[in-house]
Amino acid sequence: MATISLCMIVKNEEQVLARCLDSVADLMDEIIIVDTGSTDRTKEVAARYTDQIYDFTWIGDFSAARNFSFSKATMEYIYAPDADEVLDAENRARFLDLKNCLLPEIEIVQMWYVTEAFNTVMNVKRELRPKLFKRLRTFTWIDPVHETVRLDPVVFDSEIEILHKPLSVHGSRDFEICERIYARDGALSPKLRKMYAKELLKCGELPDFERAEDFFTMEWEKDPMAEAGREAACVLAHLARLQGNGAELMKYALRDMLDTPCAEICYELGCYYKDSMDYDEAIVWYQNAVSETECILDVEAGGKKSLEGLVACYEALLAQAEKAELQTSSEQQKQSIEIYEQQLAVYREALADWQLPEE
Repeated sequence: MATISLCMIVKNEEQVLARCLDSVADLMDEIIIVDTGSTDRTKEVAARYTDQIYDFTWIGDFSAARNFSFSKATMEYIYAPDADEVLDAENRARFLDLKNCLLPEIEIVQMWYVTEAFNTVMNVKRELRPKLFKRLRTFTWIDPVHETVRLDPVVFDSEIEILHKPLSVHGSRDFEICERIYARDGALSPKLRKMYAKELLKCGELPDFERAEDFFTMEWEKDPMAEAGREAACVLAHLARLQGNGAELMKYALRDMLDTPCAEICYELGCYYKDSMDYDEAIVWYQNAVSETECILDVEAGGKKSLEGLVACYEALLAQAEKAELQTSSEQQKQSIEIYEQQLAVYREALADWQLPEE
């Protein structure tokens, strides 16, 4: 049976920490809690499960805190949950089975990360994430001739599902970290750049977009048609719409149209025309977002959000038609009302049925 150290970093998690540890504590051989500055009862809760509680001064760097937590581990493997994660009974059994039969050559175990509520970066209901790590890696020579050391880790994709149950989103915290890194380094890694854009589109407010404007403008100006440039265009188009700057919005949208347009830009155009009460034009762009284009950052732009826009547009058109019909009834107005009612029913049903992709 493999031995496992649980290594967790926490800050002000008194509301969820016991829920998490109750679901995994008996599966662990040691529990290590690293506190990065709690002002609530987090450490008091943690003390019910372990005496290995360490303080780590927060420096705005989750990697540094996690590296510190891993440095305290002594078992064969390290499990790295967050405090808002839970294993239910079925997945506790799967975890125990894994622990009993884990082959020593496996260096990383991935588990399904399942978010039941809103998540600021995920575009699916569940995705595989590395969660269990071999503490000390052994190196193996491979190939019978021209031999070399295997560099890629041996990864096992398990069936374990970790339930992510956050009490709130952490967008503002993440934005602050990205802003600090950009101010310090003048750049973000490709992964962090994409995550920053995703999180802005999912939960950012106008001030968040305004603080991010310089960074994404720089990315767009490097090459508007590159992956980074197109992602930046989505952020900047959204900012322009929030600011009521139609000309700026059209600049980013039209450049995106030179290549394969993305659903996010079509959604922004739909919102722009809806806000201008040009509902027929808004419908064109919302429909393009839903059925003619692909999302590059936010899957909801091509689904839930655009469907909500379509419902709002047809509700507005129906209200206008019914008002006109009361004043001057005609066969054409009756037909318009019937069409709007039919379309409204279609999109209400589509909206009710829409959900994030499974994986």
